[in-house]
Amino acid sequence: MYRFFVLSCMALTAALSACSTTRQAAPDTSIKTSSVIAPEGRALAYAGDDATPRLAGPHHLAGRTLEVSSLTDLKLQDKEVILSFDDGPIPGRTDKVLAILDQFGVKGAFMMVGEMAEMHPALARKVARDGNTIGSHTYDHANLSSLSFDAAMAEVIKGELAVTKATGTDVSFFRFPYLAESHRLRAAIAMREMVVMDVDIDSKDYFTTTRVSATQRTMNLLHKRGRGIILMHDIHKRTVAVLPSLLSRLEAGGYKVVTLKFKKREVPNTVVATADFVTIR
Repeated sequence: MYRFFVLSCMALTAALSACSTTRQAAPDTSIKTSSVIAPEGRALAYAGDDATPRLAGPHHLAGRTLEVSSLTDLKLQDKEVILSFDDGPIPGRTDKVLAILDQFGVKGAFMMVGEMAEMHPALARKVARDGNTIGSHTYDHANLSSLSFDAAMAEVIKGELAVTKATGTDVSFFRFPYLAESHRLRAAIAMREMVVMDVDIDSKDYFTTTRVSATQRTMNLLHKRGRGIILMHDIHKRTVAVLPSLLSRLEAGGYKVVTLKFKKREVPNTVVATADFVTIR
């Protein structure tokens, strides 16, 4: 049974590794960026080849907390970013990502696959307990554009419920796998009081590339836009390797990491009064 469980985890991880986005344009290599890797007086330090990288010294990367009720509220200022992580949680990867975020004093938005959250509920709860934003990413990372509307919504709801149960907290954000969406699905998900998370900068951390190359590509795109939601995946070792240098570059460049928080819409008093009046009659 244990062997079957391990093999199942490996198979699911391999499938999730194929997660890619098609809407993000290729990096503009003509953009000039700073060659600074870390602020002066600091250096990346490793306690071993497989240890969590750490950057010594105090950090000033944490920005404001942004409360949103819908996508229209998700407006970033210049040099503000949101760090988002798809496809987890998975032991040995997600926990290291959490440790790096903690070292820099910032939070991320974790778009969890329901099946992964079910398999690793303790880790899913830790992500929530650490103050990160919790979102869902369907139950088994299905391409919703290949399903009927009813089947797609069933997948969305199943994933939402699984992540809610595993984390013990409400799931208020959602991201389409492969960014394969439709207006009808977006509207239906919004009706469930969930904010659909788009992607502005794709780190492409699922590519086979060096840490320096991945960091530079992401910074090139960010310098071009000036702000935005950065897509990463907490199921890859490469992400763990890239994240410290990326956060260091963000800090050196004067960027701030925004923490997302969902704010429920207030029901207008006129609506409540009307409902009461109808009930009384």
